[in-house]
Amino acid sequence: MTSTTQANSTTPQPTPSAPIGRIPVVDVGPTIENGRWPTKAVVGEVVPIRATVFREGHDAVAATLVLTRPDGTRASATTMTSVNAGLDLWHGTVVPDAEGDWTFHVEGWSDPWGTWTHDADIKVPAGIDVELMLTEGALLLDRAVATLTAATASTTSDAARTLASAAAALRETTSPPLARLAVARSREVTDALAARPLRDLVTTGTAYPLRVHRTRALTGAWYELFPRSEGAWQDPDTGQWRSGTFATAGERLPQIAEMGFDVVYLTPIHPIGTTNRKGPNNTLTTVPGDPGSPYGIGAPEGGHDAIHPDLGTFDDFDAFVARARELDLEVALDIALQASPDHPWVAEHPEWFTTRADGSIAYAENPPKKYQDIYPLNFDNDPEGIYVAIRDMLLLWIEHGVTAFRVDNPHTKPLDFWERILGEIHTAHPEVVFLSEAFTRPAMMRTLAAVGFHQSYTYFTWRNTKEEVEEYLEEVSGDLGAVMRPSFWPTTHDILTPYMQQGGTAAFAIRAALAALASPTYGIYAGYELVENVPRPGAQEQIDNEKYQYVARDWEAADRLGIARLLGLLNDVRRRHPALQQLRNLTLHETSDENMVAFSKHLPAEHSPTGKADTVLVVLTLDPFTTREGVVTLDLSALGVTRADAGASVTVRDELSGEQWRWGSENYVRLDPRGAVAHILEVHA
Repeated sequence: MTSTTQANSTTPQPTPSAPIGRIPVVDVGPTIENGRWPTKAVVGEVVPIRATVFREGHDAVAATLVLTRPDGTRASATTMTSVNAGLDLWHGTVVPDAEGDWTFHVEGWSDPWGTWTHDADIKVPAGIDVELMLTEGALLLDRAVATLTAATASTTSDAARTLASAAAALRETTSPPLARLAVARSREVTDALAARPLRDLVTTGTAYPLRVHRTRALTGAWYELFPRSEGAWQDPDTGQWRSGTFATAGERLPQIAEMGFDVVYLTPIHPIGTTNRKGPNNTLTTVPGDPGSPYGIGAPEGGHDAIHPDLGTFDDFDAFVARARELDLEVALDIALQASPDHPWVAEHPEWFTTRADGSIAYAENPPKKYQDIYPLNFDNDPEGIYVAIRDMLLLWIEHGVTAFRVDNPHTKPLDFWERILGEIHTAHPEVVFLSEAFTRPAMMRTLAAVGFHQSYTYFTWRNTKEEVEEYLEEVSGDLGAVMRPSFWPTTHDILTPYMQQGGTAAFAIRAALAALASPTYGIYAGYELVENVPRPGAQEQIDNEKYQYVARDWEAADRLGIARLLGLLNDVRRRHPALQQLRNLTLHETSDENMVAFSKHLPAEHSPTGKADTVLVVLTLDPFTTREGVVTLDLSALGVTRADAGASVTVRDELSGEQWRWGSENYVRLDPRGAVAHILEVHA
C-alpha cells in the first residue's frame, strides 16, 4: 500500500479543464504545446491567430481576438474574420508594440445582428413576417444605439445618428419593406455595427502566453568572420603565418557595415588546445604554426572565459565591440560547449566528461566524423556545476557587449539545461538573442526553439529545386514561425553544397537573393563575396577550410564579381521595405517554369510603420546556367488589390534595374543568370 501511494504521488495529474461555455472556443493557434511555452513575436510583428468558434442551433456567432499587455491592461480587441463560411474557422491578427510577456485570448459570442440580417434577407423579400422582422431589427438597432451611447457618453456621434436613423426607417410603415431593409443593410450601418457590435452570451476562451522580443530576434542580416584571418599574413621568407587581431578585424567593420549588415558574428575567440590539434583540411598532422580549430577550446591560457592571446586582450575586444556599435553593428559570439584536452575544465572537473573503460576520456565523434581535438561535456554527473560555469561564462561576454550568441550543436546538450539557462538569461538580459545551430531531427530543432532559442538554422541550405524551395518557404512562414524563427544561410564555414560548388557566381547571387528576401534573418559567411566554391574532395565544405588554417583574402577582387554590391542592394531593400521584415506574410505565386519561383510579402497600411501599405514581389530563377522564361500568375488579392477581376492590375518597379511595368494576373518573365537573377518588385496597387 505504501509503495502504491508513493508511486501515485509522483504521477503527473491532468490539468483541470475550464468549462466549455455557451459559445465554444476551441483549436486556438498557433500555440506551442497548447501554451506550455509562449508563442513568439517581436515588437511590431503582425501575428496571425486562428480559432474555431461555433454554437448550437442556427444563430450567428462571431469572435473577438483580445491582446493583453504584460501589465494586464487590454491592448486591442478586434473582431475576427470568418475564413470558411459554415465551417467555423476564424482568423485575426495582433500586433504587440513593446517587449514582454503578453497574452492573447479569443472571445466567442452570439451575434444577434448577424442572425437578424440572415433571416431578414430571406423573409422580407419572400413576404414572410415582414413587419415583425423589421420591428425586431429596429429593436436591435435601439440596443446598439444605447450601447454606443453608454460607451461614448454621446448621442450625437455619427455612428449613433446612423443607427438611430436606420431604426426609424425600419419603423416607417409608409415606405416599401425592401427599401426599409436596404437602409438597415447599408454600408454605413454595417460599418457602425462592425466597429461596436452587439455581443450576446460572450464566452472567454483560454489565455495563451505570447513572448515579445526586440525586433532583432526576428529580423537581421548576419556576417560571419574568423577574427584571426582578418589581417593575417604569411611571411614570404619563412612561410610562417601571423594571426590577425581584434584591431585588424576591426578594420573590416566599415566594409561590412557599408554592405548593410546588422550583426557581425565571430567564431570562437578562445585559447586553442594543442593536444590532438587538427591541421589543414581536418588532418591529424600539424606543423609548428598551424592554428588549429577554434572549436578545440581551452589551453593553459584559459577556456571559454578567456581570449586567445594572438587576438589581443579584453580591452582590445571591448574596443572592437565599441567600433562595431559606432557603425550600428551588433556583435554575436559563437558558443561551443565542449573542451579541448587542454581545457582547464578537464583537469579541474574530470567528472564533466565521459571516461571510457580504458580510463581515457571520450572525444567527440559522429561516425564517420571524428573530432579528436574535442571532448564533449557529459551533463549526467554534475549538471549543476556545469550549469553555473556556463551561465557565468555567458554573463561575462554579455558584460563585454555581446548581444547575440550563435550556439554550436545545441542538440547534443540536454533540453532541460537549455530551458533553464535561456530562461535565466532572458530574465536578466531580455535583449540577448540566441541562434541555434542544430541540423538534426525536426522534433529536436523545434523543441530547442520552444524552450527558448530565438532563431534557428534551417535546412534552407539544401533546398534547391522549385518544389523543395516552395514547400520549405510555406513551412517556415506558417505555424512553425510561431515557435522556430528561421535563419537562412546559403553557405557556412562547414557547409558548401553541390549547388554552390557547381553553379558559379550566379548560384551565389541566386541563393543570396532567396535567403535575404524570403527570410527576415539571413547570414553570409566571409568570402561569399569572392565566390569561394572549391570543395575538399568528397566533402560538402571548402578546400583549405578556414576552420583549420588562416585565410588571407583579396577583398578588392570582390568588386569584379559583383556579389558584394548585390549584398548591399539586398540589405538596402530589406531595410526600406517593412514587409520584408515580417515572416508570416509570405504568399507563393504560380509560375509556369520549373526553375522559377515567385513569392510576395504584403504589409497592410494599418500595420506598417510608415502608415502606408508595403508590398514586395520577388520572381527568381533557380537555374544558375541557362536563361529561363515563363508566365507568372499572380494572386492579386495577396498584393493588396481589393478588386481582383479580369481587368485588375498593379504597377511594379524593379528595385535592381529601376524599370517599371504594369502587371495583371498573368505576366511574361525572362531571367538570365548572367545578368539579373531576379526581379525584386515594389508593388503599388
